Amino acid sequence: MAHKIKIKKGLQIPLLGEPQEVFRGIIKSDIVRIYPEDFHGVTPKMTVKAGEQVKAGSALFYDKNHPDLLFASPVSGVVAAVERGEKRRILYIEIKADEDIAYRDFGKKSVSALSADDVKASISEAGIWFLIKQRPYDVIANPDKTPRDIFVTGFDSSPLAPSYDFIIAGQEADLQTGLDALAKLTPGKVYLSIRSQTKNEDLRRAKNVVVTEFDGPHPAGNVGVQINHLSPVNRGETVWTLNALDVAVIGRLFNKGIVDLTRVVALSGSEVKHTGYYRIAVGTQLSSLFEDNVTEGIPLRYISGNVLTGTKIDRDGSLRAYDSQITVIPEGKNVHETLGWASLSPNRYSAGCTYPHLKKRYRLDARILGGSRAIIVSNEYDKVFPMDIYPEPLLKSIIAFNIDKMENLGIYEVAPEDFALCEFVDTSKLEIQRIVRKGLDLLRKEME
Repeated sequence: MAHKIKIKKGLQIPLLGEPQEVFRGIIKSDIVRIYPEDFHGVTPKMTVKAGEQVKAGSALFYDKNHPDLLFASPVSGVVAAVERGEKRRILYIEIKADEDIAYRDFGKKSVSALSADDVKASISEAGIWFLIKQRPYDVIANPDKTPRDIFVTGFDSSPLAPSYDFIIAGQEADLQTGLDALAKLTPGKVYLSIRSQTKNEDLRRAKNVVVTEFDGPHPAGNVGVQINHLSPVNRGETVWTLNALDVAVIGRLFNKGIVDLTRVVALSGSEVKHTGYYRIAVGTQLSSLFEDNVTEGIPLRYISGNVLTGTKIDRDGSLRAYDSQITVIPEGKNVHETLGWASLSPNRYSAGCTYPHLKKRYRLDARILGGSRAIIVSNEYDKVFPMDIYPEPLLKSIIAFNIDKMENLGIYEVAPEDFALCEFVDTSKLEIQRIVRKGLDLLRKEME
């Protein structure tokens, strides 16, 4: 029987626009764009040029510091352009996609017959190693290191989150194969965390893993919270992290011999007329997804991901590499309120007690509603931060870049997403996730 952990601290933001568990079709586009900035910590070097033909699974670029770390094309077609910015930094790779995807054949393989090095080489050669991240630093896992443990989160608790039960249905065999492959890569344990209310019994009965049930509000689904409650990371240790959807992608590589970077994606948000799920390849332009399906006449915020950690995109923007959710909310530029924050409008929401808590869902927009100021020590972070870490002192040590204090306060365990709710409730309106990201990058540069 799975061990159960109850998360008490956190916040479930009651937003309108929860995705209906209905599959609504396949979204394709002629142009697919891959953004190297999605892969944090990577210095991309191209392996293809404009005009070259590629298949799904062909390497588009590699990491300058790890030449064996390849990044696969999600579709087949012709490389139309390599757009560069300042200092010739690669902004995106544009592919004119084929109508029918042709896959590079890597050959089916039985994981049980492979060694750890064989599994690692297969994932790297296929260009999907980027699915595996590491703590510390929250970057793509270093394939030259052996992780103490591997942590897989089997649910998402973020606002308007997609249902992993719905997405994984029918992919259970690929998920188990992926878990078997991960078990080869660590001398320690593979932890699979699931929601207590999960309806997918295959997740509860998964093999070669330690299954733990989590209950409670967001960020219960964050892998960092799960690591903190199961087996925290100490200095000198490395653990790897994934979500269950990406584990299934790895499993498909071994079961089918192909790289299939299509995702079942939830379309959510208060400004979506018909929410639901679509099958979309990574990098696909999303304009057809929004056509006649979003509120017209007001400025909208299109987000690849969730409202707390997602990436702002244009209406014709692309599905980013790690996302299984698209969210559309009001931008808020056209809103002019009498009395502003002092209004007692029932449409206003507060995580504290500024406004009355009504049992309803809210149509919140993207306005910050304030300006940055010094950190106000009010313990508001602690109320939504369920890790055994003091968030305010850690943030101050990051801003001061005091390495000793950062280490003592738990910097090796955290990622920017773990502070997303702190940023949401922050009276000081600080860009906390950006502060944590900068701190992790500077620490990595200093320590490695």
